[in-house]
Amino acid sequence: MTLLGVPLTNWALACAAALGFYLLFTFGLRFALRRASRVAANTSNRVDDTLIEVLSRTNRWLLALAALLIGLSLIDLSDRWGARVGQLWFLALAVQFALWGNTAIRIFLRRYTERHASAAMTQVSASATLMSWGLRTVLWATVLLAMLSNLGVNITAFVASLGVGGIAVALAVQNILGDLFASLSIAVDKPFEIGDFIIVNDVMGTVEYVGLKTTRLRSLSGEQIVISNTELLKQVIKNYKRMAERRIVFTFGVTYSTTPEQAEQIPQIVKRLVEASGKLRFDRAHLLKFGDSSLDYEVVYIVKEPGFNAYMDEQQRINLALMRELEQIGVEFAFPTRTVYIMNDPAADRADEGGNEENEGAPHSTGSIPGGNGRGEPQPSANSVR
Repeated sequence: MTLLGVPLTNWALACAAALGFYLLFTFGLRFALRRASRVAANTSNRVDDTLIEVLSRTNRWLLALAALLIGLSLIDLSDRWGARVGQLWFLALAVQFALWGNTAIRIFLRRYTERHASAAMTQVSASATLMSWGLRTVLWATVLLAMLSNLGVNITAFVASLGVGGIAVALAVQNILGDLFASLSIAVDKPFEIGDFIIVNDVMGTVEYVGLKTTRLRSLSGEQIVISNTELLKQVIKNYKRMAERRIVFTFGVTYSTTPEQAEQIPQIVKRLVEASGKLRFDRAHLLKFGDSSLDYEVVYIVKEPGFNAYMDEQQRINLALMRELEQIGVEFAFPTRTVYIMNDPAADRADEGGNEENEGAPHSTGSIPGGNGRGEPQPSANSVR
């Protein structure tokens, strides 16, 4: 008796071979996983753990299909059925690799979330969801197209239509997609996190929320500032939360009445005041320049704590102590002043002296005298006696 032109004994042999290979695959996979688990327990890397978890997701139905195809390969089938068996081999392997890839993506995203997530970081879960959707879409789309191509379907026109449709959709939602990918970039690259104090151009505040489209800041004055993720990443971002220490440069000026000996003492005084605190590290103090109305000093020191309040407390301490120290050595702080020197012109002075000598003894006024004739000559009155 035959079935499809193949004797039943051959079919029985193929079924026995398929069952044997299925058991071999099953027990072999279990043995390999147990052995790999013992090896992974003695190592600190996560590569072997990932490999074990991926292999543990091997589909038992696909193993049975692979065993059945091996059994069918022992039978002399016609060319048509032989081609179908070859296609089934490709489909089984493609689906299994897709399942392994899907598991690897899930493991990657889970570890990414564990590494970067915190109680307040809601954008990590959003970005993980976005990455999961994108990676799995690419994976299964690639597998599906490969399977269709193996089955004899012409996928060139299909891929071209998908490309044109994708371009049209991308142009229609380019702003939204730009913000989505900007959110993904923030989650992956992490230029800032929830709770960081950042400055973007003239906007400053504490990061409260990073969403798929916008980032929200709480400003120092209390209002909430909403910025598009795309626009945010186009700017220079200053993240003060990640400042390990703060470098401070400040200047002050003393009057020009300061003697060279006193001017030489001032840098040493500043150094002593800075080193008096364990929170500061002295860098330098110098007489910088001769200003318009002062001798200008420049001081540089490092605040070991990044907090702004800690810096202001230390700067206030230095300022007050510097006022006391300079007062003790008789040095005054300068304020904007201007000294004006008035010099006489010798030629103008000689001209003025010559004019005064010529006019000496001359009348000082040529005005008319009451009763005069207007030339300075008195006129006799009617009652006058000659």
